[in-house]
Amino acid sequence: MRRPSSEAAPPPAPAAGGPAPYAAARDGLRLRVHVTPRAGFERIGEVVSDGRTARLKLSVRAPAHEGEANAAAVALLARALRLPKSALSVAAGHTSREKTMAIRGEAGALATGVEALLAARRKERP
Repeated sequence: MRRPSSEAAPPPAPAAGGPAPYAAARDGLRLRVHVTPRAGFERIGEVVSDGRTARLKLSVRAPAHEGEANAAAVALLARALRLPKSALSVAAGHTSREKTMAIRGEAGALATGVEALLAARRKERP
């Protein structure tokens, strides 16, 4: 379905050239992640891709029990993106390590924030 020209511009393309781990949605952005529960420490890792789908790797200390890892992943992303936790939720994959996170807000601004986060992660890697 085509969007009217009065709506906001689409988010920027990923800087790394491969598929982006996010996509614009009607109410913000959808971010695909791979969550590793019971990790030794919490961190946001690199983007992994199979050529068609890209996912941002997240490691959280919380166990995958009664939504604890989901809540930890939401909190980790909210801190990294400097957003309130209420702006993020798990949209799909509640019981899977492969999840789609919904981030509410203006898609272009959110995509810029995610790209800045990804760029910072790329700089950390030697």
